[in-house]
Amino acid sequence: MTKEANLAATERWGAEVASAGSYDVLDEILAPGFVDHDPAPDQGPGIDGLKGFFRTMRAAFPDLKAEAVEIAATDDHVAMRYTLSGTHEGEFQGVAPTGRRFEVSALQLARFENGRCVERWGSTDELGMMKQLGILAQAAGGPAEEKGVIGALFGG
Repeated sequence: MTKEANLAATERWGAEVASAGSYDVLDEILAPGFVDHDPAPDQGPGIDGLKGFFRTMRAAFPDLKAEAVEIAATDDHVAMRYTLSGTHEGEFQGVAPTGRRFEVSALQLARFENGRCVERWGSTDELGMMKQLGILAQAAGGPAEEKGVIGALFGG
């Protein structure tokens, strides 16, 4: 397929799946043997695992949005820098809703074959997300600002 088709599939992933909750779109844009090389904790394998991840995220963050900031493609790969945001209104990783909002940067690289994504690598500023939601402070036993990030992570 063309890089334009791969770009369109990547944009659908962000707009229709992550931001709108249309999980079945993944069946159209991912190959049956899809591999996520950077799965979230407790994310199962393949397409069903990714659907489960997005269901969990939207339950915790009903207004979840993934908005592309910069995107580039070749005939086989799409690289995207995007902003991920949402408001913590449901349980997330065992933490009760805080009502706090987060907005962090993320990156994704996807490899395509025959018009479908077969592999994905990604990185999200999870530490920034946890700090903005106040989850890091809860896990460390107090406000992260009082201890500093290193102290909060290692009990100092």
